[in-house]
Amino acid sequence: MSQVILVNESDTAVGKMDKMEAHEKGLLHRAFSIFIFNAKGDMLLQQRALSKYHSAGLWTNACCSHPHPGETTTEAAHRRLTEELGFDTDVKEAFSFVYKTTFENGLTEYEFDHVFIGRYSSIINADEREVKDYCYMSMTDINTSLKTHPGKYTSWFKIAFPKLEDYLAAG
Repeated sequence: MSQVILVNESDTAVGKMDKMEAHEKGLLHRAFSIFIFNAKGDMLLQQRALSKYHSAGLWTNACCSHPHPGETTTEAAHRRLTEELGFDTDVKEAFSFVYKTTFENGLTEYEFDHVFIGRYSSIINADEREVKDYCYMSMTDINTSLKTHPGKYTSWFKIAFPKLEDYLAAG
């Protein structure tokens, strides 16, 4: 089982722990979310595999995960893009935020989430153990869908998307 990096509210590493144990205890740990846009400016969304231990079958941003101890968040972002979606591309860190959400199975995501943005318009070779489906959608259509069908999306996506909109509007 993989380990996560436990952090404080300033994202300073304070230890490491088995991923499931950190989620069972609801301890703050380092994570990342990647938002990918194609040449038209549409965002890549993935539907999480039905076998995921939480948020199975829900739609979310291109990729989310945790860096391993000894791995930078940027290195982890590139690793997971390749593992989940079968491609890699340049990404830049845009902003970060802390969120906490509890799931119906008793697990808690309490994450210091680093948000990366990248562009990619070529072949996607998604790992079916990670991704059930994927698509590109316009920001406007995503915004509308989040309002009309919020239950289709992961809790962190519903938190991160408006922050991303603010970031892009300010940029």
